[in-house]
Amino acid sequence: MSTYTPTIGMEIHAELKTRTKMFCSSKNDGNEIHPNVNVCPVCLAHPGTLPVINKEAVRNVLRVGVALGGKLADYTEFDRKNYFYPDLPKGYQISQFEFPLVSGGTLNDVAITRVHLEEDTASSMHDEVTGETLVDYNRSGVPLMELVTEPVIHSAKQAGDFGRALQLLLRYLGASDANMERGQMRVEANISVSRDNNLGTKVEIKNLNSFRAMERAVEYEIRRQSALLDSGGTVVQETRGWNDAKQETFVQRIKEGSADYRYFPDPDLPSLKLSELSEFALSNLELTLPELPAQRVSRYVSHGLKLEDAQQFASNIVLGNFFDSVVVTLGDVSAEIFKLSANYIANDLANILRRDTSDRDTEIQAEIPISADNFAKLIRLLTEGQLSSRGGKDLLVHMMESNTDPEIIAKEKGLFQNSSEEGLLPAIQSVIKANEKVASDYRAGKEAALMFLVGQGMKATKGSGNPEVLKKMFISELQK
Repeated sequence: MSTYTPTIGMEIHAELKTRTKMFCSSKNDGNEIHPNVNVCPVCLAHPGTLPVINKEAVRNVLRVGVALGGKLADYTEFDRKNYFYPDLPKGYQISQFEFPLVSGGTLNDVAITRVHLEEDTASSMHDEVTGETLVDYNRSGVPLMELVTEPVIHSAKQAGDFGRALQLLLRYLGASDANMERGQMRVEANISVSRDNNLGTKVEIKNLNSFRAMERAVEYEIRRQSALLDSGGTVVQETRGWNDAKQETFVQRIKEGSADYRYFPDPDLPSLKLSELSEFALSNLELTLPELPAQRVSRYVSHGLKLEDAQQFASNIVLGNFFDSVVVTLGDVSAEIFKLSANYIANDLANILRRDTSDRDTEIQAEIPISADNFAKLIRLLTEGQLSSRGGKDLLVHMMESNTDPEIIAKEKGLFQNSSEEGLLPAIQSVIKANEKVASDYRAGKEAALMFLVGQGMKATKGSGNPEVLKKMFISELQK
């Protein structure tokens, strides 16, 4: 197979978190399980109804634009995108065409073309047994952000990394939960391959419900198009779906162009001069932004955290917020305590929370059942030498089962570190007697034998023995 250069552009939709829908007062509730509850004459497109712009949705998109470093529109308007489908009650979708809210910007070194605002469609549910199609209009009219990238992505991994970075940014801003499994974020990839610097014929892939599926679909499509060109065939501009069971794309329809949608300004909605609204001024929007993921990574690294742990805390909001709360509770701590806290959260606590999976990248969303105060007490017990490392790990497991004062749990479970030479002597003598050959090896000069004995001493004391004290006492006993 010849070598081709893949070029990928992304189109990503995200449902925005607002109290009401985009152009009416119906509730915007993605958790509603009953069909056709959050509806009204406006989002059902009854004759004579008029839409009204949701200011909070506009604000959300502008804040995204600021975070991306894009150019915010001064003048903007809404357009009608005309096409017919059962889940589109008006026979057109209110969207933006020529004057998007945001132009330009970058994320993960990927250039952004535009970010605009539109309304979502209803949900079609197909019954394969009866052949019926039912429509739920709860989602109809929900505010939807669409972000389009420049065609500057050249691998499936880069596309996946960009999608994950955008999802994280939306969550930091509180603009969207961006849960792909629940349809709150939908990703489409436009892919072409060519041997030169010119762009090939692009194919759009839809029905991508996870980043992993998107990456696999992109990889498959690159292989498919390359093989097609090698065989003398021609790539057709079309829309394809992704069959996860077969791990392949399939034809859905010939790809439409913008002219097919017959865009024109919506006559029922006013154009907006955003410079006339002070709350949408760049300086005021900047004040509303939280610390963003890249800034959070820099802050952690500047305090001495490993880059891997800093990125984990920045990418997992639950863990990152818990870590910050623990550090605030501990107060003005040393770099050593800062790193110890990070290690116990990023590794031990995270592993317990992910106990049903071995994937470090699995997202932690559940609430942590330990208070920051109690976790800070655990760290203090470790740094004060009252707990061994093994004892700290065991105590953490018990704390996950009962959010109780760790000192009480450690006392009940016998986890406090024992540094009493008088109390440890029987265990040391018992270990030496049971491992006479290892003791002889140490006396003969094999230093590694000592650490084995210390390990056995920790085991004999059920992790409560102070390893430094045990080491000192083993040396003393073995030299007699």
